Amino acid sequence: MTQFAPIAGEPLALAADLQLVLAPNPSPMTYLGTNTYILGRETLAIIDPGPDDPAHLAALTAAIAGRRVSHVLLTHSHLDHSPLAAKLDAPTYAFGDSRAGRSTVMQQLADDGLAGGGEGIDHAFAPDHVVKDGEVLTGPWGDITAIHTPGHIGNHLCFSWQDAIFTGDHVMGWASSLVSPPDGDLGDFMASCTKLQRHDAHIYYPGHGAPVTDPAARMTWLIAHRKTRETQIIAALENAPSTPAKMTQTVYQDLPPGLRKAAERNVFAHLVDLHTRGIVRASPQLGTDATFTIIG
Repeated sequence: MTQFAPIAGEPLALAADLQLVLAPNPSPMTYLGTNTYILGRETLAIIDPGPDDPAHLAALTAAIAGRRVSHVLLTHSHLDHSPLAAKLDAPTYAFGDSRAGRSTVMQQLADDGLAGGGEGIDHAFAPDHVVKDGEVLTGPWGDITAIHTPGHIGNHLCFSWQDAIFTGDHVMGWASSLVSPPDGDLGDFMASCTKLQRHDAHIYYPGHGAPVTDPAARMTWLIAHRKTRETQIIAALENAPSTPAKMTQTVYQDLPPGLRKAAERNVFAHLVDLHTRGIVRASPQLGTDATFTIIG
């Protein structure tokens, strides 16, 4: 698309049998707002119904226009994506609840009392149908293949449909994805990037922002961006041991105040990954207040 300027609540046609309804929840974390996708003609599938917002529910109901919704698909259960599903009176499909797919190290951090950051977790969410990696959902709108892509959160799914992939918050064009422990695991995120590269697609439809029209280039950039950030963090630690908060000030330049906490979580995600790989040591124990040191 040459210009992406949806108006919250007004359906925007993206392709044949595909519309977008933008939720009215813009923020530094959600950009213009959450993209809710409507697939189909007479029988519909909804991807990411969005936040529990009366205006968005009214707009989505108007766009559905009395048609049958056979599937409500959730890429993941952050508060800006999943809560409205409960009010659509249609079966929900997702990888699992908000704890599903969580890695061992992230479960340890959660057990130690680390709370999530970023968009917030929909703790009440539980899908009617659990969808497995590679499972194909079939309807009048065609076949949709689920791709389990943990990283942003353990229960994150992407959905492949025709020559497109709905990438949720895993791949977006306006920013790199937030990876915030204990919800997000950077090791899982990088593995999911490699996994997604194996799926051919001509376009990505993300959870926020404009369609990604060159998926291969975007994936190459995203992986390189994370590797560059890792290199910066290791270089900073080679100078002296540091904490995630101090390292954020070193690694991120000219960061808007509203994004500093998110950046600090991203740095911590890298440090947890480096700790898991035996490259750094955390003292006194792994956590956001720990001091990290290069091993060797």
